[in-house]
Amino acid sequence: MIFDLFSKRGKKPDKEIFIYDDLPKNFRIQVIHIWSDAIGKWYYETDYLGKVYTSPSNNIWLQIHKQLCKEYGIFSLSEMGDNPFAKCQYFIQNTTTEQVLDIIEMSFLWIDKVISSWEQSTLQKAKITQRAEDAIEELNQRFREHAIGYQYIEGRIVRVDSEYIYTEAVQPAITMLSEEGFEGASQEFMSAHEHFRKKRYKEAVSDALKAFESVMKTICKRKGWEVRENATAKPLINTLFQNGLLSTSLQTQFSSLRDTLESGLPTIRNKNSGHGQGENVVHLPPHLVAYALHLAATNILFLIESYKALD
Repeated sequence: MIFDLFSKRGKKPDKEIFIYDDLPKNFRIQVIHIWSDAIGKWYYETDYLGKVYTSPSNNIWLQIHKQLCKEYGIFSLSEMGDNPFAKCQYFIQNTTTEQVLDIIEMSFLWIDKVISSWEQSTLQKAKITQRAEDAIEELNQRFREHAIGYQYIEGRIVRVDSEYIYTEAVQPAITMLSEEGFEGASQEFMSAHEHFRKKRYKEAVSDALKAFESVMKTICKRKGWEVRENATAKPLINTLFQNGLLSTSLQTQFSSLRDTLESGLPTIRNKNSGHGQGENVVHLPPHLVAYALHLAATNILFLIESYKALD
């Protein structure tokens, strides 16, 4: 449970202004509290016969610490702390925003995919007091409470630029891709959001386009509508119109989506390159990338709903 304290109520913003690059100290500590409740602390006990009992949580903290160290190419997350859980606590309080998001994503993946399946007896041994789904919900509420523009969904930390668009389009699109078996498109759409969070903007737009195309390819394949394996957005859109999945009145809208997504691909010729300057890389502004991802989410949602309506 998150308490709506008086001191918090007076600080609620009137509009959505998200932060991305400087995660508050108290937010980082709140994550540690969730860890303690949903993963459990590092501990071992010795009974009166001298037999040592270790918490099931210990192995989780060993794995989280080991995996991050391996990815970063280091031996330890912190010089402080005498066990992996303690080192993770020091690490999240003192490291960069990117690495804070890394350890949050990894630790909550363990909560989401592993601890959520533990039996009650194992949870009791680990002294876990918070259910996995409640821990994830609390994390996302803490993000919102501090106006931090991220959310944990389907195993990934994704960037949020508008709470309304995220709630009404992005999250439903991610959920529907997973529930309706659009595995390829789901991976590409999540990859697009991962690229966006890492500020790899062209890759984000490219993967959003791939996800959009994959949804259409999957629909065509399931319906038995013939399309080439390497078909791009334009012929795929035409196939959907020809077979009645989409009304012809929507043709302009879907063609505009294709153009928006394709405009983000890697390079264009410099118009002023008369002196052999070659190609200049296009630097996409983040608000344009966010727009492309939101537009892709809205249309993916619409395509799958239209596909379901035909059954």
